[in-house]
Amino acid sequence: MPHTTNRYCAFLRGVNVNGTTMKMADVCHVFAASGMQDVSAVLASGNILFTTHFETTQAKPLIEKAMSKRFNYDAFLFIKDKATIASIVQHCPFTPDPLFHRYSFVGIEGVEQLLMQEFQSSEKTSDEDAAVVANHFYWKVPKGDTLASSFGKILGKAKWKDRFTSRNLNTFTKIQQKL
Repeated sequence: MPHTTNRYCAFLRGVNVNGTTMKMADVCHVFAASGMQDVSAVLASGNILFTTHFETTQAKPLIEKAMSKRFNYDAFLFIKDKATIASIVQHCPFTPDPLFHRYSFVGIEGVEQLLMQEFQSSEKTSDEDAAVVANHFYWKVPKGDTLASSFGKILGKAKWKDRFTSRNLNTFTKIQQKL
């Protein structure tokens, strides 16, 4: 009986920030050496498309271990399928606005509720907003305020590194188009 293969996107956390730099071609090589097929990168922010016969629960630790070894850092990634990416893009409650960034988050199960609790208890910048729709957390923040925002500062804390990563909605759209 042949193995079923599935197409996914792995979202790496902490890539090309805070001194952890890597070329996406090298990252793709690590994925391929770990047994993943049809590997390609979308942008330079650690979004890797791949096909595999492994279950995500098998692929995730395999790739994280290989990435940690190759790049000498504590690798964390979150693997999502095409339907999840489509759902993230489809359910964004914030309309595009040239004055704002729109983000969504991928991570462990239930992370959207943890993020909403953090957002609700943080100080807000002008017109900053968040919502949970279809089990996805969305954040809208004025351009230029992402890192100045109280919530934005919370996101970079080490305690979250194994729980989620974020991407701009434009990135999710590009990934969806290539999946």
